[in-house]
Amino acid sequence: MKKSYKIEVDCANCANLMEDATKKTAGVKDCVVNFMTQKMNVEFDEGADVASVMENVVKNCKAVEEDCEIFL
Repeated sequence: MKKSYKIEVDCANCANLMEDATKKTAGVKDCVVNFMTQKMNVEFDEGADVASVMENVVKNCKAVEEDCEIFL
């Protein structure tokens, strides 16, 4: 399953940090963060609970970039 989320991030480097943090989150198969469009595309592992995975994604992204926002 793939989902797209609107994000708010201040710089391209921060977007890369968010992408890396998301890819390392359990339940995430792949992630692409586009700084220019302020979007995050997440592909989830089959059978993953999207809501709980995204809670962990938000925590992991806040750990590397505290000013970022992911609109769920």
